[in-house]
Amino acid sequence: MTTDAKILSALRANPGGVSGAQLAEQLAISRAAIWARIEELRKVGFVIEAGPHFGYRLVDEPDALLADDLLARLGETKVIGRDIRVFEETTSTNDVIEKLARDGVKEGVVVFAESQTKGRGRLGRKWLSPTHKGLWFSVLLRPDLRPQEATQLTVASAIALRRAIKTVAGLPAEIKWPNDLLLGGKKIAGILTEMSAEVDRVRHVILGIGVDVNQDADEFPAELRKIATSLKIEAGEEIHRAELATEMLRELDFDYARICGGKFSRVADEWEAGCATIGKKVSVQMGARLVRGGAESLDDDGALLVRTEHGHLERVIGGDVTLEK
Repeated sequence: MTTDAKILSALRANPGGVSGAQLAEQLAISRAAIWARIEELRKVGFVIEAGPHFGYRLVDEPDALLADDLLARLGETKVIGRDIRVFEETTSTNDVIEKLARDGVKEGVVVFAESQTKGRGRLGRKWLSPTHKGLWFSVLLRPDLRPQEATQLTVASAIALRRAIKTVAGLPAEIKWPNDLLLGGKKIAGILTEMSAEVDRVRHVILGIGVDVNQDADEFPAELRKIATSLKIEAGEEIHRAELATEMLRELDFDYARICGGKFSRVADEWEAGCATIGKKVSVQMGARLVRGGAESLDDDGALLVRTEHGHLERVIGGDVTLEK
């Protein structure tokens, strides 16, 4: 954790104030160095009061994603979020993570962008990423899984995001297999999983996540207003993005540990309880092939099991799913 992250963590732990001497002793640096870092934090938008009776105290903070702030909020994690990087703008956070993966960076690094110029979803679709309105981020993982088990990570990510949205925004999102979260039937978040693998093992997986947080209805293109929404629209108030981001990383880390610990069955049970797809009639477009039937459950690898009209149980590992009425 950086010096700035440690200072922010200490300020949050002591809302009434903490003295410069205490901070200097805790961080093993001089009081002058503490003052210099406080000044830098003020420059990026943190309102930090100073007084002889209380020392330093955090009064307000910017509506921005800052790596040091996210690290301070998150604290210690097992894997996900131990390295956080924030860009004001990039083409796609998945592209940045792909380069880091090729460079041999350890798993758990998270890249956020305040905006993306070429954000993408599944099946080559464009993902709109307006500046300072949502959470656009990607995570590098190097799990000890077979390629066919990688779908487990998408499933685990969906329930982690669902819990975080409930905790921070108080909203009960539903999961649409394989990678969407819905509120009132409209899309609120999507997960794009990209993998590099050999025949029998995964080299690395990139979890790309997009969450529509603080858009107003008129900020969505007309063609998306019937199918997409934001947390702000559904909650009726703005959502603190940094708080939501850290809660999502915390939950993702928890579920990644469950996957790596061989506990996918527990993850799958929670997923099915929050899924809008299970028990419904669906059509799944898999390239040129269309499968129709009833979505029954997940298998041990995270694939969707669909009972066709002919009674055959079809194992679906990817495709474009539509809920039929």
